[in-house]
Amino acid sequence: MKICTKNHHHWSLLDSLPLDKNGFGRYKCAGCAYEKGYQAGENREETFNIDLDSLHETQSGSAQYKSPHAAFAQGYYDGISNTYSNECS
Repeated sequence: MKICTKNHHHWSLLDSLPLDKNGFGRYKCAGCAYEKGYQAGENREETFNIDLDSLHETQSGSAQYKSPHAAFAQGYYDGISNTYSNECS
């Protein structure tokens, strides 16, 4: 699997996510998971497919050892919330 080269390791929003040091997602990039969730939220997808195997791995910063499941869920929430904010503007 490829190593993530995006700047996710500087995202402070990942700091509050739960740790996943023993699970399957422990080396998966929580930033990539967040982005996938955000996109799903913006598209208002009604079924979820996190697909951990498709996520890049990370070895540094805020995205390391953070739960990709929680990151996806937070991204989904933020993405769908953004669509409602845009409708009300």
